[in-house]
Amino acid sequence: MMSPELETAIAAAREAGDLLRANFEEDLIVDEVHAHDIKLELDVKSQELISEKILEKFPDHAIYGEEGIDGDQESDTQWIVDPIDGTVNFFYGIPHFCVSIAMRRAGELQLGVIYDPMLDELFSVDFEGPPMRDGFEISPSKRATLGEAVVTIGFSKSKEAIDAGMARYKDIAYRVRKTRMMGSAALALAYISCGRLDAYIEEQISIWDIAAGQLLVERGGGKVVLSQSTSNPDKSGIVSSNGLLPLDDL
Repeated sequence: MMSPELETAIAAAREAGDLLRANFEEDLIVDEVHAHDIKLELDVKSQELISEKILEKFPDHAIYGEEGIDGDQESDTQWIVDPIDGTVNFFYGIPHFCVSIAMRRAGELQLGVIYDPMLDELFSVDFEGPPMRDGFEISPSKRATLGEAVVTIGFSKSKEAIDAGMARYKDIAYRVRKTRMMGSAALALAYISCGRLDAYIEEQISIWDIAAGQLLVERGGGKVVLSQSTSNPDKSGIVSSNGLLPLDDL
């Protein structure tokens, strides 16, 4: 039986996804433009919707999101929200983005939801049990060698992170079957959890990008290793795989 917390997260993700789908390829208000990123007014609206839905049900919990914090920040239960993971894709009309919501308690990830509104595809993981996609159990691939693996590599938002990503890409591209650059960290991890991808690597990433996806991968038997980013001490580097590929080779 689904927990009330997961039920709330799914409802919030679907409602936010409806908002994104309704605004896809419409005129968008840009709040900020950076060298390698865009912030939309819709990011804020999506997070506000999610926060309202969660805090209506759990008013004593905390919200920690890409667009700010809300709720009781002294609570040991914290919801980690990325209201649009893949904002640049969304802005350019590329239908590969998602809503990502995770919950951690006392510092430990407990549940997560990733919703792709364009495919109407929902990945979820509850307090207990396996990762799910649209209500069916999923698991990572069984590919165990780099030569048969499809690996996605993210390129972050600073020169140092891009340089590091390029060096790693050049090394890995010669050793794997294919590489992909897709623009959504959350969906990259969701795709590992169901076997579409075998590994995901990025030099500089935020917790809201990966929290739900990390739990999906780990609960299915995959591996996620986070390290302090060499280019930004406030962010993490990530190396993740299906659990069979040797992380040291990535």
